[in-house]
Amino acid sequence: MKVSEAIAKRMSVRAFEARMPPAATVRAILEAAARAPSGGNLQPWRVHALTGAPLAELLAHVAASAPQPEPEYAIYPPSLWEPYRTRRFENGEQLYSTLAIARENKAARLRQMAKNAQFFGAPVGIFLSIDRRMGPPQWSDLGCYLQNVLLLALEAGLATCPQDYWAFCSKPVKAFLGLSPEHTLFAGIALGYADEQAPINQMRTERAPFEEIVEMRGFFEN
Repeated sequence: MKVSEAIAKRMSVRAFEARMPPAATVRAILEAAARAPSGGNLQPWRVHALTGAPLAELLAHVAASAPQPEPEYAIYPPSLWEPYRTRRFENGEQLYSTLAIARENKAARLRQMAKNAQFFGAPVGIFLSIDRRMGPPQWSDLGCYLQNVLLLALEAGLATCPQDYWAFCSKPVKAFLGLSPEHTLFAGIALGYADEQAPINQMRTERAPFEEIVEMRGFFEN
């Protein structure tokens, strides 16, 4: 699979089959992803991958923990402005529309949101963390690692969903994983085989027009 094909095909999957991907495949993905660029070759990412009994124990631990009122870091800026506010709103409306959940059906929306805390049924849960003393450049490096995981998983026939949701559960997750207070839980990644029949997996988000996000200067048409 070409890189361009993987980028075009990748999507956030929110319903998984129960079958387990081979351990060797998961290791190969996480190991190859470490070829991500990082300034000064710091490689600031820390990775935990869980499945089976350890994953079930962690999810139970999170479910039994007191709600965390604030995420570990600000997932979105306050008072989000345009065009970002509209993009976020339309994404949410498209997701719930795919599931035929009306806007006024708060209970159903909350039940769907709660599926984040189960990795959407994926058999593998991956956590990415970073030393909180690192700065924006190292967070960017961590994002490069995450993207590598997503594309390598697709190449291996697997599906993923990156989740910043776990920042709302950082305290119990960090306690379970034995992460030090100096670490920030950045995101989780649900990994497994997509349930191709699930309506939620039929959703495809749009991207902004090229001219809206890119300005090219000094180029000449061939």
